[in-house]
Amino acid sequence: MTFNFEYIDLILMAMIVGFIFLRLRNVLGKKNSSEPKTNRFRNAQNISVNEYQKSGKIVNNVFDEKSKKHFIEGAKLSYETIITSFAKGDKATLKTLLGAKMFQEFNGYIDSRDSKKIKSETTLIGIKSANIRDIVKEDNLYKVTVNFVSEIITCLRDKNNKVIEGDPDSIKTVKDEWKFSKNMWSHNPTWYLIETAND
Repeated sequence: MTFNFEYIDLILMAMIVGFIFLRLRNVLGKKNSSEPKTNRFRNAQNISVNEYQKSGKIVNNVFDEKSKKHFIEGAKLSYETIITSFAKGDKATLKTLLGAKMFQEFNGYIDSRDSKKIKSETTLIGIKSANIRDIVKEDNLYKVTVNFVSEIITCLRDKNNKVIEGDPDSIKTVKDEWKFSKNMWSHNPTWYLIETAND
């Protein structure tokens, strides 16, 4: 009889355990295969983005809209200052706004112009538009490319004041693509011009 009672007890316990298991399953639910498995995919995305940035790819989300607007205002001022300083041959001002390689190029142009006694006349009528094309991160450097559309009057005169290039009476629309760079760890707020191109 003792054996029978023990056998019945085991059956009852198994039934109770089974009942509790079914109740828990109904309350907690079961995993759906269509649901995300874990956070590993999200973590993998973050790693990919970090590696993407380190490899020197486009990372336009570096700046928020307020920062972009502030940057564009500074870029416009830099654009105007560099153009007018180059025309005047103001190397001291240019050196504070240009990257080392770019300064060497500008310096060479100015020296060549001076040696031939050529005078540059430039009047910036205004900047019609300035837009960030892309933002790239390469190692510790941020590089921002800006497309400018401006209106300029420009010409070159020889030592006899004769116009040899350009037109002092004509406004022309100029499209420029300038790339500015800044070390992300530097406390210096200056963005240096490192490349230029135009249409």
